[in-house]
Amino acid sequence: MLSTTTAQRSIRRSPNERVLVLCWGNPGRRDDGIGPCLADRLKAHHLEGVTVESAYQLQIEHADRVAESDLVVFVDAAASGPSPFIARPLGPLGKPAFSTHALEPGTVLALAHELYGAHPKAILLGVRGYEFDEFDEHLSPRAERNLDAAEHWLAAALKSDPS
Repeated sequence: MLSTTTAQRSIRRSPNERVLVLCWGNPGRRDDGIGPCLADRLKAHHLEGVTVESAYQLQIEHADRVAESDLVVFVDAAASGPSPFIARPLGPLGKPAFSTHALEPGTVLALAHELYGAHPKAILLGVRGYEFDEFDEHLSPRAERNLDAAEHWLAAALKSDPS
């Protein structure tokens, strides 16, 4: 686990680095929609050199987008863990194996390496959520506060560092 300050420094980048922020979750299941909500908010920041994508779940097809990037930030709701969020470095998860339609972020990284020879830096950002079992398109108030904190932290971290 990284402190937010340490993780933020690890995300700092030069203007020529290609960054992908890949958010996922189901907006129809309360706090599971944190990822797509953060994607919408980050797009409004118009961060130069940053591509923001949103999906219901990670798929094999994401490996080519990951392979085109120098840095990938995977963003999902976290059902447990610290509040408001946790950020940690992420590496490939062994040999890619397929037993479901949805993939883990480490598996997507492993596919990018296996298929394209890519080795992007990666961070997993888990934004703490609390309510996942109801069908509703609104975040809980506590998740909304955590989303606000994650948005401010990540937007600041993704601004290119000219030095």
